[in-house]
This record gives sequence, structure tokens and C-alpha cells, in this order.
Amino acid sequence: MKILLIGATGKLGTAVGEALTGRGHEVITVGRTGGDLRYDIADPAQVTEVYERAGSVDAVVGTAGDVPYKPVLEMSPEDYRSAFHGKVLNQIELVRQGVPRIAERGSFTLITGVLGRDPIPTSSAASMANGAVEAFVRAAAIEIAPQRINAISPTVFTESLEKYGDFFPGIRPVDLAEVAQAYVRSVEGGQTGRIYTLE
Repeated sequence: MKILLIGATGKLGTAVGEALTGRGHEVITVGRTGGDLRYDIADPAQVTEVYERAGSVDAVVGTAGDVPYKPVLEMSPEDYRSAFHGKVLNQIELVRQGVPRIAERGSFTLITGVLGRDPIPTSSAASMANGAVEAFVRAAAIEIAPQRINAISPTVFTESLEKYGDFFPGIRPVDLAEVAQAYVRSVEGGQTGRIYTLE
């Protein structure tokens, strides 16, 4: 398959790219600062350019999303808008613009996360964004068939415990390789409207 991989230069994007290319797929990498195509998918006009440059693809895979972390009473309206824009609207735009551009039985795989179902202090924006992405996936799945859409919802990565582990006390981490395999399952499988949880 020809796969468009968004957020390809991050930890997760790198792992997913290696897993997909290791299975023989042609992967076109997209990132703000690196990759085959350098664009910011937070800008709808740049999403259009990505699709125009990539041409026809069989699958679109998202591994990137930006959200602020602060206590609720320190969050501003702009912080919540930023979270919605940085993790929800950008992924929705990939799907909205991608439906007419990907293969008839192609797929989208988006990124969400454990905080949508198991929040931690300072995660209200991330929890909101993850919940919104998951709701969108379930709704879009019933409209875009035979194209498919799923989301991957991991907990904290084992490889990121040194930096983020203290924020997730008692929550089992997951290896990036395991998360990458969930992406493989979504891309190569037949299910749609699924939230693949890893915890």
C-alpha cells in the first residue's frame, strides 16, 4: 500500500514508519520540520498541499497532536481552543479532505490517548481532545464506508517514562513497538469505527 504518515519524525511516527515499511508498504512521511513532505497539518491549506503532492494513497496515518497541560483554573479559553485545533481539527481535516483523495477502500488511522478515558491532573485539554477524536471516528465510520477509519489510544510510552512517568502513577506503560503494531492492524485489517486501546 501507499501510505501517508503524518508526524513521521516524532517517537511514535518513527516507530510506525518502521513497522509499515518493514511490511513492504510505501510510506510518504510528513512533518513540520522533517520528512518527505514538510507541512503543518494544523493549516487546512497545507493539508490540501500535502494531498496534492502525495497523489493517490491507500491509507492516511496520523501520529501527531499538540495540547497544553495546566490545571483547569489556569487554563484560558485559548488553551482549550489550541488543544482542539492542535489535536482534533487537524485530524478531522485530514479525513474531510482525504475522503475524495484516497482509495475507494482506503483507511484513516488517527491518534488519541489514554487521557480520554483515564485523566490525570492538568490533562483536561488533552482529555477533551482525545474524547472528541474518538467520537468523530465512531461517527465518521458510519458515513465514509467502504473507506475505513479507526483511532489508536495508547497509554504513556515505555520509552518516555523518564520524562513523563511521574505524571502517570500506577498506569502501565506500553512499548512503542506494540503501539506501532496497532497501527499495522488498523491499516491492514478490515475493521472500522474502532478505538484500539493499549494499556
